[in-house]
Amino acid sequence: MESLLTWINDWLTTQGLSVADAAMASTAIGIVLLLILAWLGNFLAKRIILEAVTMVVKYTRFQWDDALLHSGVFTRMSHLAPAMAINAFGDDVLGNSPEVLAGVNAAVNIYLTFILLAVFFAVLDAVQEITEKRKDGGNVPVKGFFQAIKLVGSLLGLILILSTILNKSPIYLLSGLGALTAVLILVFRDAILGFVAGIMISVNNMVRVGDWIEMPKAGADGDVIDVSLTTVKVQNWDKTITTIPTYSLISDSFKNWRGMSDAGGRRIKRALFLDVQTIRFADEELVDRWGKIDLLKDYLKQKREEIEKANKERGTDLKILGNGRRITNVGTFRAYCVAYLKAHPQVHQDMTFLVRQLEPTEHGLPLQIYVFCKDTRWAYYEAIQADILDHLTAVIGEFDLRVFQNPSGRDFQAITGRGPVEKKDKSES
Repeated sequence: MESLLTWINDWLTTQGLSVADAAMASTAIGIVLLLILAWLGNFLAKRIILEAVTMVVKYTRFQWDDALLHSGVFTRMSHLAPAMAINAFGDDVLGNSPEVLAGVNAAVNIYLTFILLAVFFAVLDAVQEITEKRKDGGNVPVKGFFQAIKLVGSLLGLILILSTILNKSPIYLLSGLGALTAVLILVFRDAILGFVAGIMISVNNMVRVGDWIEMPKAGADGDVIDVSLTTVKVQNWDKTITTIPTYSLISDSFKNWRGMSDAGGRRIKRALFLDVQTIRFADEELVDRWGKIDLLKDYLKQKREEIEKANKERGTDLKILGNGRRITNVGTFRAYCVAYLKAHPQVHQDMTFLVRQLEPTEHGLPLQIYVFCKDTRWAYYEAIQADILDHLTAVIGEFDLRVFQNPSGRDFQAITGRGPVEKKDKSES
């Protein structure tokens, strides 16, 4: 372009313009041509090269190039074409004006810094997208790492831009950051704490996207939907969203239910409170009636043989109620609960399995069921748990037992013999 501008300058001189006017006019023409070249470079990059690259990416079987296209890497790279054109021919056009050339070069360098940062951020977004789609890393909270890298990249980009504006070496500006450390720590306190917390959360595998966590202090009880550099978003079961500072997950305690999901069993821990006044020894008639229950046949046969053998060896006088071993209704009911739960298809048999008596209280004798349900989904788990308790509560009468319940108004009416006064029909009066 330098030879073209020289020819234009000479031609203008031959047309009668002064040397100064011819130089100014040739420079103006050169600037116009430079702008046209920059526009052509932008047009070729976006309308031809970018569309060709997009077509190639769509027909390939690779996933990484789709992520690069989706994050806008190629689109942002197309913005480099105008700056490259200006850098290539700027010296030829503005060589006679060093001050203007320096200003244009500074502006182009700042523009290139912004574009390179944008391309770098797009590449990070593509890597994050690829990482989150992987089966082994889809729930790993990597967003905080990439946000931290973007933060560092932004700081470096700012230093490069300031060094270009001030015409100073980047090392000179970096050396002055020591005095600004306290200010930077104060300004970026949440980001720094979040970055440290993000590393600890990821290394210790504390929280993933999709985990169910409980944090009463923050009012959070639901699924984690986002883990970023400074915040963790939790969608509660009422569909509200709670935002928790990432560092709070390190400094405060919370409950993560992922272990329950990974284990494949959800705990059922419920108790039936039995009225102690209904607990008694079973007579033969009652035992024979229980013997017709399929779940108790083997238990009663074994228990009878065991008790008869023990009483015979001791020579116990069974005419006295307190002598010898006997079958009780509460013990038989407990055995029925065990047999029923062992036969239940939705109860884990290889996890903790307990049907136990707890310490009696003013509400009766607690008979606690402590087992694990195979289906960990909330609605299904609640339905299975309710079915089990429904059945055991309904069958408890077969063992001459009652579930304890505080007296209600109807109970007091039965004691006093006074019921609600019924209104008479007007026609009867």
